[in-house]
Amino acid sequence: MKHNWIAVASADHVRIGKSAGFMQVCHGKAAPLRRIRPGDTVVYYSPTERLGDKVKRQAFTAIGVVKPAAPYQVDMGAGFQPFRRDVCWFDAREVSILPLLDQLEFSAGNKNWGYRFRFGLFQVSDHDMQMISSAMI
Repeated sequence: MKHNWIAVASADHVRIGKSAGFMQVCHGKAAPLRRIRPGDTVVYYSPTERLGDKVKRQAFTAIGVVKPAAPYQVDMGAGFQPFRRDVCWFDAREVSILPLLDQLEFSAGNKNWGYRFRFGLFQVSDHDMQMISSAMI
């Protein structure tokens, strides 16, 4: 059974992963990536352009399908060894979440819609993924 996920990262970090064909969540933790399966659809939401920015970006910045391979660890130096998954990223435009808020099941009528993003990764319905995908592709 295929699932749909929203992952959270700054836009500049998403672009790095997109250009190299991988995803990374929750500061490189393995456990969230183990919930994702090959064939699942993933969309990235970027609250900011750069990690630590105060200026809001609030956009979906990448969408793709998880490739058939398990999460793997990489050494980025200085003791940082994050886990990643390979993703086939689609050619898609970045779109603001704001016009979609009333149409998405996880956010419609919810003034605290941003709360779920604090977890770094969460599952969404087929309806929500279709709405996001239609706006991006």
